[in-house]
Amino acid sequence: MTDNGRNKEKNVNVRRGIYTIIAVLMASGLVASDEPRSTDLEKQVAGVERAFARTMADRDHAAFESFLSEEAVFLSGTTARRGKRAVAAHWKGYFTEPDAPFSWEPETVSVLASGDLAISTGPVWNAEGKRTSTYTSIWKQEEPGVWRIVFDRGNKYCE
Repeated sequence: MTDNGRNKEKNVNVRRGIYTIIAVLMASGLVASDEPRSTDLEKQVAGVERAFARTMADRDHAAFESFLSEEAVFLSGTTARRGKRAVAAHWKGYFTEPDAPFSWEPETVSVLASGDLAISTGPVWNAEGKRTSTYTSIWKQEEPGVWRIVFDRGNKYCE
């Protein structure tokens, strides 16, 4: 065997060894892949979205407001309400009656690889339980584990 052939074989063996070490470390949990982190963050955001929706069911406007980023933008038709105060003031009207006028639930959540932004979408039901629209919310992780909504928009549901 030539020196060139031995070097190629040696390189292949070194790579196999490196791959084996990485596989062992990943299996032991010492090295994590991006997928579990992404899945964990998606579960976290889905939980935050459910807690946000629960504020409507619980009729708790102050709790609703706590999920809003200071720079939140909520779109309704062609109108954009900008800032936490404007959004909270507009939504206060949805909290005046004893029963919630609608409810929502996350169906799909995805988080950027950076872990800073997430999107949540899902159905919106009226008080009678009929699906009327689909919401889309963008969440920003403002502090570790603290997600606040920065954009929100509902769209009419088409069967």
